[in-house]
Amino acid sequence: MNATWQILLGNLAITALAISLWSHAYYHTRALSERRRNQAFGIAMGLGAICSMMLAVPLDQGVFVDLRYTLVAVSALFGGPFSVLLTIVIASVFRLSEGGSGALDGVTSMCIVGMVGLCGYLIVRKRKVRLADAAILGIAVSAALLVVMSLLTSQANARAVELVGFPITVLNFLSIVIAAFVLIQFERMAHDRDILSAALTQTPDFHYVKNREGKFVIVNKNVAEHHHYPSPAAMVGASDFQLATQRRAEMLYAEEQALMESGRSQLDKIEYLTENGQERCYSTSKVPLRDRTGTVIGLAGATRDVTEERKIEQELRESKDLLSLAMAGMSDGFAMFDRAGTLVFSNTQYASLFPLSGEVRVPGTNIRDILKKVVESNERRDFRQDVTDEWLSEASAALFFDKDEHIELHDGRWLSLRTRVADNGMALVAVSDITTMKQAEFALRTVAEQMKSLAETDALTGLLNRRAFDHAISVAVERSRLERRPMAVLMIDVDRFKAYNDTYGHPEGDECLKAIADCLRRTMNRPQDVLARFGGEEFVVLLPDTDETKALALAEQFRQTLLARAIAHAGSEYGVVTASIGIAAKSNWKQPMRASELVLEADQGLYQAKRDGRNQAVLWNPQRTSRTAR
Repeated sequence: MNATWQILLGNLAITALAISLWSHAYYHTRALSERRRNQAFGIAMGLGAICSMMLAVPLDQGVFVDLRYTLVAVSALFGGPFSVLLTIVIASVFRLSEGGSGALDGVTSMCIVGMVGLCGYLIVRKRKVRLADAAILGIAVSAALLVVMSLLTSQANARAVELVGFPITVLNFLSIVIAAFVLIQFERMAHDRDILSAALTQTPDFHYVKNREGKFVIVNKNVAEHHHYPSPAAMVGASDFQLATQRRAEMLYAEEQALMESGRSQLDKIEYLTENGQERCYSTSKVPLRDRTGTVIGLAGATRDVTEERKIEQELRESKDLLSLAMAGMSDGFAMFDRAGTLVFSNTQYASLFPLSGEVRVPGTNIRDILKKVVESNERRDFRQDVTDEWLSEASAALFFDKDEHIELHDGRWLSLRTRVADNGMALVAVSDITTMKQAEFALRTVAEQMKSLAETDALTGLLNRRAFDHAISVAVERSRLERRPMAVLMIDVDRFKAYNDTYGHPEGDECLKAIADCLRRTMNRPQDVLARFGGEEFVVLLPDTDETKALALAEQFRQTLLARAIAHAGSEYGVVTASIGIAAKSNWKQPMRASELVLEADQGLYQAKRDGRNQAVLWNPQRTSRTAR
């Protein structure tokens, strides 16, 4: 029975894998019609059922027991009639081709399970499937299978009930519940992703995210329409060189590269552009985006058309009467200070936007008294707490400069202060509540960082994935070449990992890989070090500013750290989990080298370490004898 349980648990893993693969492909099928998506789901479940039958428990010649019924039931519950029909047909053709005395009984059982699943589908089709529905279906399918095996009174079925009746009942119930749970969660995730995508692409103004090469990664609907693209997705991958004149594209590229190099944000930069023969004014904010290591990976931008606001400001300067008329019907606050800094004109909105200092923001009050009240009440978070005559003089003088600034108040609200100095020396201040815009800007930055992190992180170990590493090493090689600095690459492979998985199982294998990643973090912990999972049981480390001696020492330190963990490994000649390490180091950049060549040399060092007995680090150098640490 132990062997039977082991095979059935392996069958459960195959079933889980089929559900997992469909879940990962689920979002890509959202563009299909519901009927075609259900057909694709039915085909996927049918192929999964075939895989399940290939790992079946043989009870007698031509009589097999497996977990194909899980996939049939799930296909019916989530996909409906078209889905389960395809699943049953595909699975039945395979089962009949296998032959044996239980072939017809197996096909009959699949049809009955499909009918049970369809009953569940008809009950819940008006709403979303819940986990409780799956549990009820699991009980119903398990009961139906026991009844079918009892009614089909062949010797094979009697033997099936005797040997695996209880395991099949339990595992079918568990696998149906687990499969349904995974599908429900992925449907929810896809729904949330749709909402997030809609919110990002349909927000007002122009919002976008660019990568380090200046290419658009995310744009909203307004940006796509403005540049005559059919959809935001169609614009992904484009750059300013495809959207603007060569001169302007070069200027934007240089400006954004400088922002990303410096790591500083650009807030509310005003630009005047001529479009269709008309001059438009835009306010643009750009924020560098960083990954978890602090490396700038792109920038997020928000551009607002402020043409109308500029026109209104101009009209307000031309006539005080027009100013009064315009301000009476606006939500923004306006104030006018004379050359001495005395408030001579303001609307009611101006005072109401500053609840703690609003009582002094009335005509006749000097800017110095207003600033004192702001400091005493702690109204602005960016103001110092100690007031001196020198500070008051500097702050008051700052009123008479053209500027745009965003300030945060004590209650978390954000205000935009736009100050313009008129020809007669008077200062005009326009105040707007931009709390919503700031929250959207922060949300956009967070979303961009999260999306970038998801795209570049290995889910199991938390290290970077292969794609992120390829980008990082290409940048690092170019930077090291230009600055003539050494760098090294470590290629690491867990020794006898297949034997470890075969002995202890894949869950323990995953824990082993997590332990390897933890040892790497403890050893290579500089901010500039790049740790990644290269694939399977292979890891790779990029070490900037590291020569071959230091790289060899770090590799040996990692090897010793792993040995100290003493992770038992019965399939290894060393009795514990070990790793082989290949090292490639580059310090002389007179001869150019591509990133792929450096990785290849590290890989050759790894193979040399494997050939020499594993559990060692080999520094590869084709020109001389390789150095080994063990």
